[in-house]
Amino acid sequence: MKQAAAAAAGGQQYPSPALYLVATPIGNLADLSFRAVHVLERVDAVACEDSRVTGGLLKRLALDKPLLALHEHNERQAAAQVVERLAAGQRVAYASDAGTPAVSDPGAALVAAVAEAGYRVVPIAGPSSVVTALSVAGDSGAQGFRFGGFVPSRGAERGRSLQAACADPQTQVWFEAPHRIAELAAELSTLAPQRRLTVCRELTKQFETVASMSAGDWPAWLAADAQRLRGEFVVVLHAQAATAEEADALSGAARATLEVLLSELPVKQAVALAARITQAPRNALYRLALARRAAIPPSR
Repeated sequence: MKQAAAAAAGGQQYPSPALYLVATPIGNLADLSFRAVHVLERVDAVACEDSRVTGGLLKRLALDKPLLALHEHNERQAAAQVVERLAAGQRVAYASDAGTPAVSDPGAALVAAVAEAGYRVVPIAGPSSVVTALSVAGDSGAQGFRFGGFVPSRGAERGRSLQAACADPQTQVWFEAPHRIAELAAELSTLAPQRRLTVCRELTKQFETVASMSAGDWPAWLAADAQRLRGEFVVVLHAQAATAEEADALSGAARATLEVLLSELPVKQAVALAARITQAPRNALYRLALARRAAIPPSR
C-alpha cells in the first residue's frame, strides 16, 4: 500500500516545516487515502487524539512514528510541543480518532497556534461523517446546512438547542451518543413530528444503516429493532418547506418580491433581501424559497 501511495501521491510537494491535518477513516480502513498514507510515512511525528487509536492505524500501515498526545484536555499545551518540532524543521501530522480533525474533534486550537507561529498548515482531505450523511440524506430542499455537533447532553441547554433546531428551516446535521439516541428521537417527535430526517448509524462499517422518515415515526422505528440503538449516530434534519398556511400568510407582494430575487440570487441572499424589503417573516420566506427551488427541475 505504501508503494501505491508513493506512486499516486509522491509527485506533490510536501513542505517542511509544516503541520499536516490528516483525515482518517470513520469506520472503514479502506477509506484512508493514498495521500494520507504517503504523508504519514513522510512526517517526523504524529500528534493524535488517542495514541491507542492512531498507534493501531500506523501499525496496520507498518509505520513507526513518535506519537504526541493532543486531545481536548491538553490541546493548547500540546500545541506548543508541535510548534517546537516545527521550529526544528520537522513535518508533523495531526490525526483525530476518526474523520477530519477540528470538526467536532480537537485540532482547531492546534491549527490556530501553528498559524500564529508562522508555520504552514496543510489539509489532507478525506472521510467526514457530516458530508457522508448529507450525501445519502436525499434532502432535495437543502441550500447549505448548519452543523450542530453533538446535541448538548442534558438540562436547559439541550432543550434550547433542540427547540432552536426545530424552529430553523435550514438543513442541519447533529451527532448523538447511542445511550441518548432514544431520548433524542422522543424529543424531536414531540417538537417537530412532521419534519423529515435521516438517521445514519455506523457509517461505512459492516452494519451501516441509513433510514429516512418523519421525526414522529422515529421512536417507533428505533423500538422495532434493539440493534438500531447501537453504534455511532449522525442525524440529518432536512430543510423544512413552507406549509400552505405560511405561504397563504405571506402577502402577494412578499411572494412576488421573493420570486424576482430568487431568479437572480442564492436562497439565503434572496430571503434576507425579501425580508428587509417587505418586512415579511424571514422563516416563512425561507421555507417558501426552499419549496420553490425544490419544484424547479434540474438543468441538463
